[in-house]
Amino acid sequence: MPDRNLDPSRRALYLSRVMGKKRSAAIEELLEVMARLRAPGGCPWDRKQTHQSLRFYAVEEVYELLDAIESGDDTALLEELGDVLLQVVFHAQLARERGAFDFDAVARRLTEKLIHRHPHVFGNTRVRDADQVLAQWDELKRKEKHGTEQERSSVFDGIPRHLPALLRATELVKKARRAGLHDGMLPSREPGGPGRTGARWTPRRLAVALWELVEIAQARGWSAEALLREETKRREQAWRRLEHSQSTQRTSRSGKQKAAAARQKGPGAAESGPSKRSTS
Repeated sequence: MPDRNLDPSRRALYLSRVMGKKRSAAIEELLEVMARLRAPGGCPWDRKQTHQSLRFYAVEEVYELLDAIESGDDTALLEELGDVLLQVVFHAQLARERGAFDFDAVARRLTEKLIHRHPHVFGNTRVRDADQVLAQWDELKRKEKHGTEQERSSVFDGIPRHLPALLRATELVKKARRAGLHDGMLPSREPGGPGRTGARWTPRRLAVALWELVEIAQARGWSAEALLREETKRREQAWRRLEHSQSTQRTSRSGKQKAAAARQKGPGAAESGPSKRSTS
């Protein structure tokens, strides 16, 4: 649901203008076509599809969308955005048939999420810059999932396992840096030629170094993708151990501080503390 702490006038505007709106004619027609394809007498191919059978089509369509974006061709972009939307509509129709949810629920959940995670736009929160927006987003997401089946005990939870190795490694490093886990775990020297020659890294030098590493792996019969995936797994395990260790230390310090405070207040403080908290 929208955040109750949003500015009241903006929340009212959201409820009246967004939640009360009807679907556009184009969306209505698209959903009707999808339902017809799945209905008895519809398309045999569409009728036999499941969430599982469609899962890799979504990946393929996203890559085709990336190609269209990089081409700068608006006609291609229009087409590929439609193909990505088809994946959303198809899965929503399958879920509707199971009685789980429908397209409206998907759109509504997304709208509520965007409102809730942008209190600096729809509420009274102030942010300094984009980095603070990202930190705020992560914290709000953590609070949303707290106490639910989707609660994440680690900052690394939620990174898709099937991401390509380099992209997954990038996401892990970003998460580690945001959580302060990457400090002190940087390599002792920069890899590749520039680190040895003293030359400074540039995007081009890095691209060449990555390419050369791929060539080295291929020449030796190794899979660069598999090797990086294994190394990423090792790094993630090490960061998770460090994360757990730091969390345990914080919990221990907090417990000691509370115990010390209770001793300073006197013998009765220990008994009165828990009951007082339970009524709050």
